[in-house]
Amino acid sequence: MDELPADEKRSRAPVRRRGREPGGPRSHRFKVSFNDAELAIVEAAADRENQALASWVGQASLAVATELLVPVSADAKVVLQELIRSRRQLRRVGNNLNQVAYALNAEGEVTNAQISAVLALVNETVRHVDEATLQVMRERRPRS
Repeated sequence: MDELPADEKRSRAPVRRRGREPGGPRSHRFKVSFNDAELAIVEAAADRENQALASWVGQASLAVATELLVPVSADAKVVLQELIRSRRQLRRVGNNLNQVAYALNAEGEVTNAQISAVLALVNETVRHVDEATLQVMRERRPRS
């Protein structure tokens, strides 16, 4: 069998294994089956986390079962990105409203056009957040 060069051996981090749990030894075992494509995906995920395959599968299944990790569809990624953009936009709107309030409190002049522009931005952003929220609610599976 070919051995890796000494410098390549040192550069690899050791594979992490799941630690012992306070509940005692894990004596319950079962078989999990994957086709070739599924196995490649799961192995890549375990490699990204630098974990042994069985360790990664066990940790991922426990995280989902205990709701520490909630799986989402690939389509939900777009919806979540829209929510993140909307949050940023709402922060900007809040800053604009603070500037309008500062100008009014300092006895400055704020035009109707400026107020209308800020309110239009508020309405548009709220509409985007509402749409994204409704989409997330539609995609969410009911808990049984």
